[in-house]
Amino acid sequence: MPTLRDIRQKIAAVKKTQQITKAMNMVSAAKLRGAQTRMEQFRPYAAAFRQMLGSIASRVEPEAHPFFQQAEKVEKVQLVLMTADRGLCGSFNMNLINAAEKFIRQKKAEGIEVVLTTVGRKGRDYFRRRKYDIRQSYVDVWNKFDFSNAQAVGREAVGPFNTQEVQEVYLIYANFINMVIQRPTMVQLLPIVPETAQAAGPTQEYLTEPAADEFLGYLLPRYINVSVYQGFLENSTSEHAARMTAMDNASSNCKDMITSLTLVMNKARQAAITKELMDIIGGAEALKG
Repeated sequence: MPTLRDIRQKIAAVKKTQQITKAMNMVSAAKLRGAQTRMEQFRPYAAAFRQMLGSIASRVEPEAHPFFQQAEKVEKVQLVLMTADRGLCGSFNMNLINAAEKFIRQKKAEGIEVVLTTVGRKGRDYFRRRKYDIRQSYVDVWNKFDFSNAQAVGREAVGPFNTQEVQEVYLIYANFINMVIQRPTMVQLLPIVPETAQAAGPTQEYLTEPAADEFLGYLLPRYINVSVYQGFLENSTSEHAARMTAMDNASSNCKDMITSLTLVMNKARQAAITKELMDIIGGAEALKG
């Protein structure tokens, strides 16, 4: 049975851990408010952008732009994977990594090679240790990112597609549903499948200057950047929510552990007091004898 000193040391250590988890919970909550505001403000813009693109693209031929053209045979695809730079956020990173591994296995079963572009340290380190083909990696971007980061990743995605080095480009990020659910989501960035007006929303016809096929040359690269930037916002918000939930659970577990250790300490102290009383009574009886 552990001594009272050992139990007190354990309780003190758990209390210090609880202070750390509470502080991290508060930091994540503060960051979550800002990230969630940015994400919710950007969602209507991204939806309207997709709707406009779908309406314009439905009126032009697929040959109007290389981003619409499907390859006759797909031999190599690029996967842009977004994870966090840090851990302590529950199963957030592993859910994204598992989704990426599932995608890679499916493509390999079809005889298709997959190259990776990773955004976040956790995804990069995981696949680097397993000797996967990582074309480009971006780390330390989540603390402070803006649209220029999305443009850099977008250029990395578009470049190999334009040179026909890869025939398809996909993006995996965590879609923020609520504080409890952050669902790994896959988006096909290239080639772009023009949405019908019914899929994009209410039927609307846009008048463009210059002509639609020429205007798409300006619009489509920005559509890639918008899609990537939305992934940044969704993934960042999901990370903070997952970390806040994980730290809240850790704080609750610390509280339960402190309660349990306190009971053990009380029992040990009671046993020690009882033993001392028995020794005193035994000594007193021996003196009487």
